[in-house]
Amino acid sequence: MASRRSITFILLMVVVGLNLRPAMSSVAPLLTRLQESAGLSATAAGLLTTLPVLFLGLSAPLAPALAKRIGSERALSAALLLLAIGLILRGLPIPGVLFVGSAMAGCAIGLGGTLLPALVKRELPDSADLLTGLYTMALCLGGALGAGFSVPLTQLLGSWQASLMSWSLLALFALLLWHFHMPHTTLANTSASPKSGILRLLKQPLTWHVMLFMGIQSSMAYIVFGWLPTLLVDRGYNEADAGWTMAVSIMCQLASALGAPWLARMGRNQRPALILVLLSTAIGLWMLLIAPLAWQWFGAALLGVGQGGSFSLALSLLVLRTANSRLAGQLSGLVQGGGYTLAALGPFGVGVMLQSGANTSQIAWLLIALITVCCGFALLAGRNHRLDDRSGELLVVVTRPRSD
Repeated sequence: MASRRSITFILLMVVVGLNLRPAMSSVAPLLTRLQESAGLSATAAGLLTTLPVLFLGLSAPLAPALAKRIGSERALSAALLLLAIGLILRGLPIPGVLFVGSAMAGCAIGLGGTLLPALVKRELPDSADLLTGLYTMALCLGGALGAGFSVPLTQLLGSWQASLMSWSLLALFALLLWHFHMPHTTLANTSASPKSGILRLLKQPLTWHVMLFMGIQSSMAYIVFGWLPTLLVDRGYNEADAGWTMAVSIMCQLASALGAPWLARMGRNQRPALILVLLSTAIGLWMLLIAPLAWQWFGAALLGVGQGGSFSLALSLLVLRTANSRLAGQLSGLVQGGGYTLAALGPFGVGVMLQSGANTSQIAWLLIALITVCCGFALLAGRNHRLDDRSGELLVVVTRPRSD
């Protein structure tokens, strides 16, 4: 039976996870309005959608060092505080503060998203992959809330600035809950510094396989967060319908985010599950951006199932490919840092393509080609290999498939 500490931690994990996507998904449905009212070009709008992802990637490698210095729990409190401040700043009527607040929110999300997988590995190591699915489901739900309520909140509160700022209330709520109920664990001394650990990890091809899979599939996700409503409007949708189409897609991520780790446990390794979710993502994009408009909802559902499953499995790989929570934290920082920095090129690239005259169909085929490349890294990252340093040297060991 789960202990009270475990149940409390799981509930806190879900609440924190809800906060790690609205900062990005809440902007996309308002992007056309922002371009009109703030005079943003397509390239500037691409930069706005890219900044949170870029700073997410740049800040993620700093999380292990911050956790070692002040503890993982307090580091996560600091990340939630930074997130709330960034969300408030981006709605203030000061030139350029929209971009500054977005970058701050990205930093906070990078720190929080890196710290949580390591905390999951520490608190509940035997079920870390399944709990990662629950955490991913919370991320997807937060993303859906941001996408679905962004336009209604703008209409209710009277301005897009107030709508964007309102998400800080959710972050402050999570901060208070985490601060008063977070698990307390004494800091453990480690012989290897975060820097030396990262250098060792960089020498392992497995690290790069997981990082590149994370980066490409995340790029698809943030292109959807940043540009899907705009691309749908170009196809003939109105602003509200485009926002709800993305919200439905993100809502469909909930089931696959929770179910993908279970599916991955059923096979000898994670390869079939990884390829299945990537194929679903590619077909969903084709239906939404190329096929007739009648495929709208089926395409949104397939895209959601694919993206929820691929992100859940990407985070699961961080705990499945490491032997302990310290390695999980180091791999999480490195993979999410490099992966999200790579992913940041996606939304910005779409903005540049639109600025240069590319149409929706051309963009869709490029995304499908990138998913094909991602399949190659999925086949490598999905093998039952694990990083282990118990011998004093970082090694890649072959693990047996689960019997449960």
